[in-house]
Order: sequence, then structure tokens, then C-alpha cells
Amino acid sequence: MKDKIGIYYYPVPENKRVRMYVREKNEDVEFRMKNEDDPSVWNDHGWVPYDAIQQAQVLYEKRGRFDPRRAYDIQIAKVLIRDGG
Repeated sequence: MKDKIGIYYYPVPENKRVRMYVREKNEDVEFRMKNEDDPSVWNDHGWVPYDAIQQAQVLYEKRGRFDPRRAYDIQIAKVLIRDGG
């Protein structure tokens, strides 16, 4: 999907108020989350390269609360970028 901000998908399909925006920059995929109920998510956090998400994955595996691979889906991002949203 695409809006005035850019290309996005719903990382939590049952919650349409949370969007994950994706873009390609210097051949890397970057992600940025927007939550309509919490504007600070967008305002306080910039674009995150997928490499950084992979590095953080190790920390989350130990905690077991949040799976970044589910929210930051590289396969969906690549398809959306390739198809233009």
C-alpha cells in the first residue's frame, strides 16, 4: 500500500492504526513505524536499516517478548518496494 508518506504494510494485521513504512536507500531496505495512537513512535524514531534490525534480533531472542522478524518483514518490504506499493 502507499500513501502520501510512502509505501507501507501492517505489521500487526489486526491493528490498522499501526503501519510499517519501507524504503530503499543506497541498496539497503529501511523501516519506520507509525502508530496513530502514539505519534512519538514516528516523531522520536527515524528510519532503521534492516542490518540494525538483524543485529538487535539477538537481544530480543534472549528476552522472548518481541520478534522483530515479524514486525520488520524483509520479504514483504522487498516486494512492496519492487512493486511500488
